[in-house]
Amino acid sequence: MARYWGLRGKKLNAAIWLESMWAIIIFGYNQGSAGGVLTTRSFNEQFPAMDTIFTTGPKQHHNSTIQATVVALYTLFGTFGALSCTFLGDRLGRRWTIFLACLVQGIGCILMAASFQFAQFIIARIVLGLGTGGIIATVSVWQSELSKATSRGSHVSGFGTFCGIGLSIALWLSFGVSFADPSSVAWRLPLGLPLVFSAIVMAFIFTLPESPRWLVKKNRLDEARDILARIHDVEEDDEVVAKEIRDVQTSLELAGTFKLSSMFKLGPQRTFHRVCLACVVQIFLQMSGTNAISYYTTSVFELQLHYTPTTAKILSASLQAVLILGSLVCSLTVDRFGRRKLMLFSASMTAINMACLTGCTASATNTTALKAAVFFIFFFQFCFCVGFLGIPFVYASEIAPVQMRAGVAGVATAVTPVAFTSIGYRYFIVYAAFNAAVVPAIYFFFPETSNRSLEELDEIFAASKSIFDVVPNARKLPRRNLVEFLEDGEKGEGEERARHVEDVEGVGREVLG
Repeated sequence: MARYWGLRGKKLNAAIWLESMWAIIIFGYNQGSAGGVLTTRSFNEQFPAMDTIFTTGPKQHHNSTIQATVVALYTLFGTFGALSCTFLGDRLGRRWTIFLACLVQGIGCILMAASFQFAQFIIARIVLGLGTGGIIATVSVWQSELSKATSRGSHVSGFGTFCGIGLSIALWLSFGVSFADPSSVAWRLPLGLPLVFSAIVMAFIFTLPESPRWLVKKNRLDEARDILARIHDVEEDDEVVAKEIRDVQTSLELAGTFKLSSMFKLGPQRTFHRVCLACVVQIFLQMSGTNAISYYTTSVFELQLHYTPTTAKILSASLQAVLILGSLVCSLTVDRFGRRKLMLFSASMTAINMACLTGCTASATNTTALKAAVFFIFFFQFCFCVGFLGIPFVYASEIAPVQMRAGVAGVATAVTPVAFTSIGYRYFIVYAAFNAAVVPAIYFFFPETSNRSLEELDEIFAASKSIFDVVPNARKLPRRNLVEFLEDGEKGEGEERARHVEDVEGVGREVLG
């Protein structure tokens, strides 16, 4: 078989995109699969400690606490799985990290689908979270480092579309097999299916290229040139390839040797500043209210909006079509309008949606208002996907310094039925307020990264003196590669650029010899 299937240019990018799709489908599926089975009788009979459907009063409240804890273990240990990128992503490479994460995720699926004891189910959720966290943190880095600057946003933000496909599969499958209830097939089959997706990713990941930036870091320059030439569909000695290699080398020289402690120091490239931005943009995603919708969508429709179990499952599964639509809009517009505008749109509209949802669910007897609440849940999902589902992952991978991109993405990715039971509809107010606060934060502190090479972003941060300088610098600095930037400083071409070289404490001059 020819190397990388003999593919070049757009065809090779399509193959990378397809492999990423299966990996992200795993994440999307696992986000929705638990919510789809939590309302089945067979599952609650097998694990009565998590039953919030067939219990009432204090018992329901107690069980909701346990259910929330078990479901949250998946997210919590997903954090540790994502953090594994700090150690594995730069040691083993992106492909091996993805392979191992898929293997761990598959083991978690087997344990979960085969569970008969509550303790086994808890362990399975932990293992599943570790694997899924490693997948989601590494795939976005791998894909972004193999994408051109002009199309990187649309490639990586396809994450939302893939995630929506995974969620749709999970919820429609849960709906279909729910008719087998009270047979345990109604929950064992949905929880075990992601093993198939992991097998697909593992089977093909080594037939596709490694990150050229990781290869440059490991001084495997011939391999990096070969891959970059294939991506750009040019010869290895083409100037485009030479420039990218020089840019990555220069960026690595500026950054120095990677240490975990380096992420918590400012330094000439404002590393800690960039880690914070990458983490905060992921917090925006997690705290927008989407997890409440994704994990508990069936329960929300059934318990909060008082629909029948069958109607609740149909609505939950149908909701994911809106997610796919919003993600497609994101993919088509993210490189044209930029990351900032789409995130500002999402933050504004999700805040409005959550406020409206609060009003519509304030009365449990107003059927008209409850029907309107369904619309606002669907519209929330669309608005969220346009700016928040895929963009935080590509943004975190773009904003990180080249020598610690995997580590920063892992930390960023790392960073609730009890609330519904305790405060009911008022829970939505928390999300409305948070999303409203996100708008000014994005406007003042998050620079635009679209159509910038990953090395140009190093220039923007190196030229900044404070957290308030980055956004204006991103607007002012022309789109040029890092080598040209440093060479201009050396030649004295423009006082402003000369000052920028001084801002990185003369390191640029040392690199250029």
